[in-house]
Amino acid sequence: MPGMNTPLSPDSILTVSELNLLVRHLIETGLPMITVEGEISNLARPASGHLYFSLKDSGAQVRCALFRNRAQLLRLRPADGQRVRARARPTLYENRGDFQLVVESLELAGEGALQQAFLALRDRLNREGLFDAERKKPLPPLPGRIGLITSPSGAALHDVLTVLARRFPLIPVLLYPSLVQGTEAAPQLCRALALAQERDECDVLLLVRGGGSLEDLWPFNDEALAREIAHSRLPIISGVGHEIDFTIADFVADARAPTPSAAAALATPDQAEFKRQIEDWLRRLTRRMETSLNTGMQRLDQLQGRLSRAHPLRRLSHARGALRQIEGRLPRQLNQQLDENRRHLSELQRRLAEALRQRITQHHAHLTRQHYRLERLSPIAGLQRDRPRLNERLARLQRAARQYLMLRQQRLDSLIGHLKGVNPDAVLTRGYAWVETQDGAVIGSADGLQENQAIRLRFKDGRWLCETREREII
Repeated sequence: MPGMNTPLSPDSILTVSELNLLVRHLIETGLPMITVEGEISNLARPASGHLYFSLKDSGAQVRCALFRNRAQLLRLRPADGQRVRARARPTLYENRGDFQLVVESLELAGEGALQQAFLALRDRLNREGLFDAERKKPLPPLPGRIGLITSPSGAALHDVLTVLARRFPLIPVLLYPSLVQGTEAAPQLCRALALAQERDECDVLLLVRGGGSLEDLWPFNDEALAREIAHSRLPIISGVGHEIDFTIADFVADARAPTPSAAAALATPDQAEFKRQIEDWLRRLTRRMETSLNTGMQRLDQLQGRLSRAHPLRRLSHARGALRQIEGRLPRQLNQQLDENRRHLSELQRRLAEALRQRITQHHAHLTRQHYRLERLSPIAGLQRDRPRLNERLARLQRAARQYLMLRQQRLDSLIGHLKGVNPDAVLTRGYAWVETQDGAVIGSADGLQENQAIRLRFKDGRWLCETREREII
C-alpha cells in the first residue's frame, strides 16, 4: 500500500482494507474533536457495556459509539428520543466502511447552556451579597407554625409531613401550593412566597421539591425567586432535590437542607429530645430542692447543738456551785440573772422558729414557680386550650353538612314534582287522548292525517283503533 502521505495516481490499485484505512486516516487527521447535537435513536446496550446509537435530525443521521470506560462517567442515562449534545471524534469503522462518531461525553441539549446561565447568575448574586452569612436569619428553636411551599401532588409533601409528624406533631403546618417544575413554576413560587409574607401566619417557611435534572430544578434558579427569598422577613429553609443538587435558592435561603425530609428535620426539634430536656430540668430541680432541704436540716441541727450547749440549766448548774459559796450574799443578783437568761432563751427560740418558717416558705414558693413553669411548657396544656376550638369547628362542620343535605333534598323534591308535572301520562288522566299512526308515530296536527287513514286513540286505560272520515274546518 502507498504511504499515507504519498499522493495516489489514477492507476493506483488499493484493496478494500487499504482504502478504508486511508479514509480513516484522512478523517481523523482532517477533522478535529467536534460537538454534534441531535436526537438519539436505535440505542443498543450489549453485555460489553458499550453503547451504540444513531444521532439524527430532520435531514440525516450518523452512527455513534460510546465505549464502556466513557459510558460509566455519564451523568445521564441515554434513551431513544432524547435530544443530546455529543462531544466526539469523527472516524471510520474499517471492518464495515461505516462513518461514525466515537463519543467522549454526552449531555442533554440545553443543559450546558443552563449550567452556564446558572454559574453566571450565582456569581452575580454572590457579588451583590445575597449569599452573605451576615444577612441570613436564625431559625426559631420551636416554631409555632410551619409554612410549606411545594406541589400538593409531589412526593416531597408526603416526605415532609411524615418527618414533621414523627419529630413534633403538635406544630401545625400550612401549605402554600405551587408548581415546582415548568415555565409557570417560578412565578407561582414567587406568588406563594409573597402570600406567606402577607399573611404572616408562620414562624419559618420550607421551600422544597424532590430531585430531578438541572432542567427540572430550573425554576429554583430564577432570579426573581432568589430576590424574593432574600427580602423575606420570615426565615426560609431550602430543601430542593437530592444531596448533590444545588440551586440558587439554596444559596440565598437562610438554611439549606440536602433533601425535603432533612429540611423538615432542620425546622423542628425532636420531641423525644425535648421530653428528655424537660425530664432533665425536673431532675435538676428535684436535686436542688433536696440539697436545699438537706442544707436547712444541717443548719437546724447546728442551731440545736448550739442551743443545747448554751441552755440555761447548764449555766444554772455552774451557778449553783458558786451559789453555795456566796449563798446569802447575792440572792437578788441571782434572781435577776435567771430572769435575763429566760428572756434570752425565749428570744432565741422565737428567732429560730421564724428563720425556719421563712426558709421553708421560700423553698415552697420556688418549687411552686418551677411547677407552674413546667405546666406552661407542657404540650398537654396546649392540647387542652385548642380542644374547645376544635370542638366548635367540628360542630360548625356538622351543621353545614346537615344544611347542605337539607338543601339538596329540597332541590330533589322540586325536580321530582316538576317531572311529574311534565309526564305525558299525567295528561291522559285529565281526559285527554293521544292520536297515533299504526306504526306508533304521534300526530300533533290535523294536517298530519288523511281521509280513510287508520289511527289509534290512546287513553289512560287503553287504546281504540279508528279510521278518519272527513276533516272538519274549525
